[in-house]
Amino acid sequence: MADVKIKSMTESSLLAAITVIVAVMGAYVPILGEIAILIWPLPILILVVRHGLKWALLSILAAGIIMAILITPMASIRMVVAFAPPAIALGYGFRNNLPAGQTLLASLTAAILAMLLALGIVFAMTGINPLNTQLEVLEESFNASIEAYESMGIPPEKLAEMKENFGKAFQLVGMLMPLVVVCSSLITTLVNFILGQRVLKRLGYSLPELPSLDNWHLPIAIFYFFGFALVGIYWGESRNIALLNQASYNVYIFASIAGFIQGVAMLSCLLRNRISRLMFWIIIGFIFINGLLAQLLAFVGLFDMIFDYRKRFAKRCN
Repeated sequence: MADVKIKSMTESSLLAAITVIVAVMGAYVPILGEIAILIWPLPILILVVRHGLKWALLSILAAGIIMAILITPMASIRMVVAFAPPAIALGYGFRNNLPAGQTLLASLTAAILAMLLALGIVFAMTGINPLNTQLEVLEESFNASIEAYESMGIPPEKLAEMKENFGKAFQLVGMLMPLVVVCSSLITTLVNFILGQRVLKRLGYSLPELPSLDNWHLPIAIFYFFGFALVGIYWGESRNIALLNQASYNVYIFASIAGFIQGVAMLSCLLRNRISRLMFWIIIGFIFINGLLAQLLAFVGLFDMIFDYRKRFAKRCN
């Protein structure tokens, strides 16, 4: 029993140290720091799986205190609040061998709620909205670019066109900030889910797998959300209801992304064993960078949620 406790304490200390190092890299190392922050939850979820929630919470507490000393208390609070809950949710799911989809969904939900809570805490303690701060940084970068173009002798009418386009894009980005929170939470969850599975498998754990891409079927409710979003955008713009308009645009983009993923899964099934996977992903990349084709594939994916084309063409998927 004593040996087990010593082992748990040793690994907890080691993983807490790793989380601190990753946090310091995230705070002070350009570019690489963004990647470091993305994988910050990884040591925590491994600790939950190997030694349980108690040791994970103690490790988080210790790491948070050290981070507050080495970086800033506010940065420590924000990182712990935003990233510890999804790590715990992933670790709990892996530890209890829950279905992969259930583990992923629970962690995503925890990540979104934790991110919102972290933003709320920062705003309550400082009076500064972190999302607005990011927009201000983006605007400053654009203004610096405009000044550089002016010094290069770019024609005024061209600069005016660039400013107009940026203004529209800036307004759209501000409107889609809720979706940005969801997407960033999704990316964090997926990265740590994949890396966590790989690390734990190397340590000898057997974990449930996600279905293959060919068999991904997103909830049919997303199709109806897409339809409601279109109605909401029409009402929001025609009746000048700003909140409804913003919410509808966020749901519309989210549903479109989901439809694109469903469309990719459908194409993966239909083209399996007909072209190489490398060629398949090259085609998907071409579709992704082409706005019209990407939107078309998203529509196909949304309707696939209802009609299930793969079931209708089952023979072609074999």
